[in-house]
Amino acid sequence: MNRLIVAPLLAGMVQAAAVAGVSPAAHGHTTTALSAAVTLRQNMRALWSDHVIWTRQYIVAAVANQPDQVAAAGRLMRNQEDIGAAVAAYYGPQAGARLTELLKAHIGIAVDLVKAAKAGDTAAERQADRMWHRNAEEIADFLSTANPNWPRETLIEMMNAHLSTTADEVVARLTKNWEQDVRAFDAVYGHILTMSDALSDGIIKQFPDRF
Repeated sequence: MNRLIVAPLLAGMVQAAAVAGVSPAAHGHTTTALSAAVTLRQNMRALWSDHVIWTRQYIVAAVANQPDQVAAAGRLMRNQEDIGAAVAAYYGPQAGARLTELLKAHIGIAVDLVKAAKAGDTAAERQADRMWHRNAEEIADFLSTANPNWPRETLIEMMNAHLSTTADEVVARLTKNWEQDVRAFDAVYGHILTMSDALSDGIIKQFPDRF
């Protein structure tokens, strides 16, 4: 969600509150709280959008054996640090570091999976896929422990959907099915926005005094 969308959205919400008889001037915290929640959602969406966009950049480069795959992988790893830092703002530096560690493992396994799939090494691909799903469960365990508004089973379902849609991207690129490749990324991107909003909603519910 870019600023051109967020600004009118925020203005519209404030206007709706006024129509309903809620005066931002009379309730000074209303506009501030609304802005804080919108900002969190916007920032979280940007971070997770980077996650899937740079994953795609890496997949495209790696499948085609392009030299920019190294730079794409490096940028993707930095995104995991950015997500960890965002979580640290609410749960502390130790929690942020742990999430970064888990997410970097998530990316590292994805790199191994792409390499195995490209080489046609079915055994290595299956092993990487098992590790990928185990890592997804570890991420779900970590997040659900941190926030009761993030149920473990819901997180596992969201993470598995993320893995599945990303795997579809890899397969589409490898088989040169360009129409499916486009649909796969649309699915990846749509899902990550849903997941991002769910994470934002959980933070807002857990820390109402900050919103």
